[in-house]
Amino acid sequence: MTTCNSTRKFGCIIVGGGIHGTYLAQRLLEDTPFNRSDVLIVDPHDRLLASFREKARACGMEELRSTFVHHVGTEPFGLESFAEANDRGNELVQTVDYPPRPSLDLFLDYSEYVIKRKDLESLHRRAAVDAIHELPSATGLRLETTAGPIDTEHCVLAIGHGNRYRWPNWAAGLDGVDHVWEGFDPNTSVDRTIVVGGGITAAQLACTLSETQSVVLLSRHPLEWEVSEADPPWINWSYLERNLHVHPPGSSDRLDVILDARHTATVPPYLYAEFENRIDDGVLTLTQGEVDLAAEEDESVRLSLDHGLQLLGDRVVLATGFEPVFNHPLIDRIVDELELSRGYREMPVLDDDTLAWQCDDERFVPLYVSGALALGSVGPYAPNIPGARRAGDRITAAITRRLRRSGAGGTSGSVHETNVSD
Repeated sequence: MTTCNSTRKFGCIIVGGGIHGTYLAQRLLEDTPFNRSDVLIVDPHDRLLASFREKARACGMEELRSTFVHHVGTEPFGLESFAEANDRGNELVQTVDYPPRPSLDLFLDYSEYVIKRKDLESLHRRAAVDAIHELPSATGLRLETTAGPIDTEHCVLAIGHGNRYRWPNWAAGLDGVDHVWEGFDPNTSVDRTIVVGGGITAAQLACTLSETQSVVLLSRHPLEWEVSEADPPWINWSYLERNLHVHPPGSSDRLDVILDARHTATVPPYLYAEFENRIDDGVLTLTQGEVDLAAEEDESVRLSLDHGLQLLGDRVVLATGFEPVFNHPLIDRIVDELELSRGYREMPVLDDDTLAWQCDDERFVPLYVSGALALGSVGPYAPNIPGARRAGDRITAAITRRLRRSGAGGTSGSVHETNVSD
């Protein structure tokens, strides 16, 4: 059957319905000339923030590492006001030498409140993006999606790591090994679990599982304790300009600064007391070493470490993080099609003022990035909630300037005819 499908050109399409995409949609509605009908969020999940919810629950998160002022709403103290109005001030957890942090339940409930109050789900189209092309005469972009083509004047890539997780070579093909965010069922009853990883996800998971079973937490290095993802000054744009943007975009110097500033694979100190209690109770053991060999043994998994120690568990759960988003297959396709510029380790070359992705010929198409893709410009907090706010500042200002230069107070609502054959 052949039908004629009218594809409306949107003002801006956000690819990704996580924390960054949900936050950016609000900023586009509040800080640009766009109307609601101009903005679309394209995400394959059945609801906004679905992936975040699943991952938080899977690793046993009970409280956020970020403070109460970092959330998906645009009002700085919106979450605090929500907690007070609903008599949930006790869920703003007091932290030594750090502002209060929300419980996961409070954060998610407030997020749902924001989504419903601002009717953000009505902007959500459930689909996956396969490719992005430039429209003729540089009039915008066309997104090829599983729900059909969609045209837009601007596009923001706010994707996560795309369910691509780090699996060490020794874990390949073993039935008794799961990744915490891929195929792991925390409710499965076992006697002994080996958790592999040295960061906050591994620590939260080990604490949660040790409530019902014996757990070994295996890390390659001694646990390092840091209260936040990076030192607080890195949230400020002026600090980024002085300490990061002095290096060329996409350069190895930039990435070196970011990696040095970002507290990767660290555990927040507020988990220290819980660790001590579980260790004293004999339900949690900390072990350091590299895995040389892993093998299935009856219905167990045996890990042989580089210093000779062997660990035996009913299962092994990896909390080893993500594959780099810079090498995401979708990003590779977009880069090839739009001839976008990449730097060191495939890092996007962005304009620091707008977060627009530069082309190889140094021109710009109306494609912007937020989240981990913006690490080179937004700095060590780019993948986290504060990074969404900083990216929103730059992107909404850039789109507003572009619309004013073109004389548009919104989109024209033009219609492009596309033949779709089934």
